[in-house]
Amino acid sequence: MRYVEVGGLRLSVIGLGTWQFGSREWRYGETYASDAAPAIVRRAIELGVTFIDTAEVYGFGRSERIVGEAIRGRRDGLVVASKLVPALPIPSVVGWQVRGSLRRLGIEALDLYQVHFPNPFVSPRSTMAPMRTLLEDGLVRHIGVSNYSLERWRAAERGLGSPVLTNQVRFSLAAPMPHWELVPYAKEAEHVVIAYSPLGQGFLSGSHSVTDPAPADVRGRNRLFRPRSLRSVEPLLAALRETAAAHAATPAQVALAWLIGHANVVAIPGARTVAQLEENVAAAELELSGAEMERLTAEAMRFELAVRR
Repeated sequence: MRYVEVGGLRLSVIGLGTWQFGSREWRYGETYASDAAPAIVRRAIELGVTFIDTAEVYGFGRSERIVGEAIRGRRDGLVVASKLVPALPIPSVVGWQVRGSLRRLGIEALDLYQVHFPNPFVSPRSTMAPMRTLLEDGLVRHIGVSNYSLERWRAAERGLGSPVLTNQVRFSLAAPMPHWELVPYAKEAEHVVIAYSPLGQGFLSGSHSVTDPAPADVRGRNRLFRPRSLRSVEPLLAALRETAAAHAATPAQVALAWLIGHANVVAIPGARTVAQLEENVAAAELELSGAEMERLTAEAMRFELAVRR
């Protein structure tokens, strides 16, 4: 495993996303939450994963409970992150939210607490005011945001008066735009871009075709699984397959390697099985050449332009 160290945090370049823990929209079945999910967390820790990301809305708090139970007795060295819904930027409300997350996780402080998405009716400065109180009270150690533009990220940092260390955004070869703006800023400022949906919810595995029915789970609402996207992605998938063959890897591993080939970027793929987790983690050891990175970036941009037309 490789790590990114910023601001006192030591983040594994491949972390673990846990949206699917306890969330019915993924249709993984009831035993997934009770059996597979805890096993995935435990195995991730064994493999050197230090970064585990959850949120209060994942399964209406159930994801946090599953993570909390799985890390009991294994807390040392972990970066445990959660996210709050920015409904009311009032210290008492935000304090109630963070204490709920801490209670469900069974920990005394969050290593990273992230604003889940921008509230269009509240300024970044107002959003950050209660977060500053959480830092002062020792309930959280670092503040992050999610789904923020560069301008809003900078504004949030000015409002907090201290580093907003991370920005968690949709970032993959199927959604490459952070490559041009957010990633250079993160490197310059010694911050981190956290890439969620780094495999496009399985889109970049290359296992879906135009003739397949739309996925019956949450991915059925994802534009990537529409016929136009499935037709347009073929050149990108070809590049992934060729690169994977050159490294005795899978296309999914190459897609993850492209992400973490950027400075100050970590990826948080989810996993349905322990075997899938192990495949994801193995991508941390895969290093692409400069030419391979450039080819994949060019194909990703072509795909992005094709689906935006």
